[in-house]
Amino acid sequence: QVQLVESGGGLVQAGGSLRLSCAASGLTFSSYAMGWFRQAPGKEREFVATIMWSGDSTYYADSVKGRFTISRDNAKNTAYLQMNSLKPEDTAVYYCNARRLQVGVWQDYWGQGTQVTVSS
Repeated sequence: QVQLVESGGGLVQAGGSLRLSCAASGLTFSSYAMGWFRQAPGKEREFVATIMWSGDSTYYADSVKGRFTISRDNAKNTAYLQMNSLKPEDTAVYYCNARRLQVGVWQDYWGQGTQVTVSS
C-alpha cells in the first residue's frame, strides 16, 4: 500500500520560511518523480514544483521560482520543499505527489495534504 505523508506545515508570518517533508512508503521511491502541488480555498489545485528520479532536474511554477527549493533523499524515501520569503498568497493546502510512467500509463499517488498559512 502506497503512502505519502506530508508534514511541516503551519502558520508563519510573511517573509518567513517553512520546510515541508513528504515521507513515502510502499513504492520504489527512486523510480518516481516527486512533486508538490497546492490548493487555496475556492481555487483549483496547482503545480508548485517537481524533481526527477535522480534529483538532477527540477522545475518550478513561476510564482515560486527563486523562493522555493524542492529536493529529495532517496536513501530516506523523502522529498522536501523549502519555502522562503513566504507571501500571504502562498496560503494553501500543500500536497505531495509521486508519479511515474508505467507501461505507457501514468501512475499518480497523493498525500493527504498539509496546511500552510502565511499571515500578513
